[in-house]
Amino acid sequence: MADAVVGKKVPDLALHLTGDRKVKLTDFAGKPLVLYFYPKASTPGCTQEGLDFSAAIAKFRRQSCAILGASRDSLKAQENFKTKQAFAFDLVSDSDEALCNAFGVIKMKNMYGKQVRGIERSTFLIGADGVLRQEWRGVKVKGHVEQVLDAVKALNK
Repeated sequence: MADAVVGKKVPDLALHLTGDRKVKLTDFAGKPLVLYFYPKASTPGCTQEGLDFSAAIAKFRRQSCAILGASRDSLKAQENFKTKQAFAFDLVSDSDEALCNAFGVIKMKNMYGKQVRGIERSTFLIGADGVLRQEWRGVKVKGHVEQVLDAVKALNK
């Protein structure tokens, strides 16, 4: 059962960000935060999603909105992914799955005919007040960033 529920404050979890920075979710209070989860660093869909968010970073910043990408990858894998793709935002290494579990993004998935535990591509919009405002689950990468940006704009109105 996920702790993060639309309309309620999100849990104040510790995050391990690229740049070996340790922060809490509440450190982003005062402005909207887009938190997106992806299955695995340096894979095609995850790379495209990160590139799409990165390409739109100026539009999100005009809305005073921060972006974080998260997966279960190690900090080293996240650092390499961010550097190689020149992402304009930090990535979260959630190797202990605390963040994934709080947002309920770990699912059983079919991979090559086998059931495996993995991250369901999902995005969450957290308001400046720390309340979860919107969620997208089972995300398809194409066009997704525009949907999220529209939601951020609507939230700021």
